[in-house]
Amino acid sequence: MPTELRVLDDGAWVSVDNERRVPTSDIWRFAATDFCGCATAFVLLEAFTRVSVTGREVSVDGVGRCVDCGEKRTFSGLGVGRVLDGSFRPYPPDAVRARSEPSV
Repeated sequence: MPTELRVLDDGAWVSVDNERRVPTSDIWRFAATDFCGCATAFVLLEAFTRVSVTGREVSVDGVGRCVDCGEKRTFSGLGVGRVLDGSFRPYPPDAVRARSEPSV
């Protein structure tokens, strides 16, 4: 059974199977991405522009702002969760996952 993915509410949410699952209000750690000049960027997601799935991983493109230095940038390919056995499992925003970090 396919999993339905959408961006809702003008980019504020990622919907998985018609349920709001990933909000823009979370702060994500970007340790392996050169998002800004900070060693580890703590990025407040401001808007999602696209959601996609590659293999089992659900990823988003969007806009975020580093809460420490204030730099705002677009990003693509941030892994926000995965689909296992037809069920969405979100990643915790505060975990560092270098292979799931976006490009800027």
